[in-house]
Amino acid sequence: MNVWIAGASSGIGAALAKRYASDGHTVFISARSVDKLNAVATEAEALTGEIKVVAVDVTDNASVLAAVAEIQSAGRIDVAVLNAGYYEPIELDALTLEHFQNTYDVNLHGVIRCLLAVLPNMRAESHGQIAIVSSVSGYSGLPRAAAYGSSKAALINLAESLQPECQAAGVDVRLINPGFVKSPLTDKNSFEMPFIIEADEAADRIANGLESKRFEVHFPKRFTLWLKLLKLLPYGLYLRLTKRL
Repeated sequence: MNVWIAGASSGIGAALAKRYASDGHTVFISARSVDKLNAVATEAEALTGEIKVVAVDVTDNASVLAAVAEIQSAGRIDVAVLNAGYYEPIELDALTLEHFQNTYDVNLHGVIRCLLAVLPNMRAESHGQIAIVSSVSGYSGLPRAAAYGSSKAALINLAESLQPECQAAGVDVRLINPGFVKSPLTDKNSFEMPFIIEADEAADRIANGLESKRFEVHFPKRFTLWLKLLKLLPYGLYLRLTKRL
């Protein structure tokens, strides 16, 4: 099986690449930092599968199209994990248009660029799986995450909108909503992160979830189920609770 992971230089993406390679699959990993990608590939040299580096800048459509064309020249993409992400915790008085633009260009538009690059061939062959990596922060608005959370909420809506039509076309669209996972992104947080897990554990849960029939893969459930309940509350109570965060 050929797997493409966009956003694989560290964290969940890197761990997932090693997990798929350990299962004997060929994994194409992409990000802007070739040095970090090469380090991931080197760490996986003893595994039964193979990791190949294909650099990409998800904010540049030409770069995305070139990367997908390079991968497809080696064989069709069976699984595409769209995991590119950008995160900066920002206080209200520091919000700028540039911050929103930078966040959306990676988290939302970057995923869309990758999606539109792989979807035509998958539809033509009625084959393939596309996993859109969002976040539990997309469930509902949380403090200091106005840009990040809203970009992830858009990805949840995107996956939900695409799934019925793609399923009819033979393409399997999945949604991945992790809680806190140890990574360079979460290292930026100065607050306590409940139920944070290691990237290797997150990779196992994602790989196992994508082999199941579930549309949404979310974890750890002792955290995500609480957040699902939180968003069902009336706004008066919900906003009083989130204010305390």
